[in-house]
Amino acid sequence: MGLFDIFRRHKKHEDTQEEESQAPKAEEQVENTDKDKAALQSSLTESAVNEEIKEAKSNPISEESTAELSTELSSKAAVSPHLTEHIAEESKSTEDTTSESTEDTTPVAEEAAGSNSAESAGSSTSDQEQVETAETAEATTESFKVANKAENEPAEITSEAHSEPIKVATSDETTEPEEESTAKKYDYGLEKSRTGFGARLNRFLANFRHVDEDFFDDLEDMLIESDVGYDMAMKLSDELREEVKLQNAKSKQDISNVIIEKMVELYDEAGKDENSDLTLAQEGPTVIMFVGVNGAGKTTTIGKMAALFKEQGKKVLLAAADTFRAGATEQLDVWAKRDGVDIVTGPEKGDPAAVVFDAVQKAKKENYDILFVDTAGRLQNKVNLMKELAKMKRILTREIPDAPHEVLLVLDATTGQNALNQAKLFKESTDVTGIVLTKLDGTARGGIVLAIRNELHLPVKYVGLGEKVDDLQKFDASEFVYGLFKDLVEVD
Repeated sequence: MGLFDIFRRHKKHEDTQEEESQAPKAEEQVENTDKDKAALQSSLTESAVNEEIKEAKSNPISEESTAELSTELSSKAAVSPHLTEHIAEESKSTEDTTSESTEDTTPVAEEAAGSNSAESAGSSTSDQEQVETAETAEATTESFKVANKAENEPAEITSEAHSEPIKVATSDETTEPEEESTAKKYDYGLEKSRTGFGARLNRFLANFRHVDEDFFDDLEDMLIESDVGYDMAMKLSDELREEVKLQNAKSKQDISNVIIEKMVELYDEAGKDENSDLTLAQEGPTVIMFVGVNGAGKTTTIGKMAALFKEQGKKVLLAAADTFRAGATEQLDVWAKRDGVDIVTGPEKGDPAAVVFDAVQKAKKENYDILFVDTAGRLQNKVNLMKELAKMKRILTREIPDAPHEVLLVLDATTGQNALNQAKLFKESTDVTGIVLTKLDGTARGGIVLAIRNELHLPVKYVGLGEKVDDLQKFDASEFVYGLFKDLVEVD
C-alpha cells in the first residue's frame, strides 16, 4: 500500500467518525428547539390565566360567570399542567376575598333589622344573595381542586412511564469505554517523534529557495539528526536527485510530500520479505528468548507479553534466567503474579542454564503453550556472558529441536543511534530473529525504526507505545508510517 493510500484510508475513516459525532448534536438542537417552543406556549398560557383571574377579582361573580371561568381555566390548565398550582393559589385568594365581603355585610344587615322591620325583609333578601355568592365561590374553588387533581394524575403517570427509558439511557452511559484503537495508540506513542521530525523538516523548508546541492546537503543533515540512519539519509538523498516530482514541486508542502513519500518507499522496499509475526511451534511449547543490554526493558516486556498471551487463552510459563542482576528474579515474579502465570526461578548468582533446563522440562511435562526466557543484560563484547547465552540455547535445542523459536533483541528507542549499534553487534554474535523497540512514547527518535529495517533487515515485531500492558503492540508498518508523518502530509 502506497503512502498516500494509507493517508487517504485514515482520512476517510476520520471523516466518517466526525459525521457520526455531529449527527447526535443536530438531533439535540432540534429537541432543544421543541422544548423552547413548549416553554413559550406555557408562558403565554400562564399570562392569559393571570389576566382572567385579575378580571374575576375586579368584577362581581355570578353563578354563570363562575362556571364559565372554571371551565376556561381548567382547559388552559390541561394545556399547561404546571399551571394548576398557580391557579389553586389564586382561587384560594378569591375565596378569602369573598368571605371577607360576606362577614362585613352581615353586621350591617343585623343593625338595619333592629331599626326597621320593613327594611329587615329587604336586608334578609340581600343577605341571602351574599351567602349564595360565597357558596358559588367555594364551588369554584372545589372545581379548581378537581381540575388540579385530574391534571396532576396524568402528569405523574407520564413521569412513571418515562422513568424506565431514562434509567436504561443512564445504564448505557455508564458502560465501560471501548478499548483504544491501535491507530490511537500509535498516534499517542509517536507524538514526540512526529513533533521532533516535523520541527526539523519545517526548519529545513524555511530556508528553502530552490533545489540545488546545498538543498541536498541540508536534507542529509536533517535526516541524520532525525535518527533515520546515515545509510538511509544517503540513499534517500541520491534517490531524490533524480526525482521528477521534486524538480516540479511548486510549494514547500509539495517538497515535504515528495521527501516523505520517497522515504516510505525505501522503507517498504527494505522490508519486502520481512515477517513481523512471531514464529510459533507446530506442537509443544513455543520458546521465546529475550536478549539485550541492561535497562532496555527486557523484564517489563516479558511481563506485558505474558499478559497478552494469557488473555488469548494461552498457558504461559516464565523462566527467570537473569540470576546476576539484583532484584531481577523478584521483578519477574511480581509480573508473574500480576499476570496469573507460572514462573521457574533459581538461586541468586546461580547458573542461569540450570534455570532454563528446569523451565523447559516443566513446560514439556505440563503442556505449556509459551515459555518466555529472561536473560541477564549483557554487552556484546563480554565474551563470558555471550558464551553463557550460547550454552542456554544449546540446552533448549537439545530438549526441543526447533527451540528457541524466537530470539528477540530488546532495544531502548530513547538511545537512538546507540540502539542501532547494539543491534548490529548482537546480530553478529547471536541469532537474533526480531526486535522489540521499547519506550517509543518517551522519545523523539522514532526514526530509528527506519534505520533498523534499512541497515539490519531485522523485523521489528513489537513496539512499546506507553506504560500500560496493552500499550505493547504488535508492529504495524502502516500505522507506524501514519503515526510518524500524519501532520506532515496533505492529501486530496
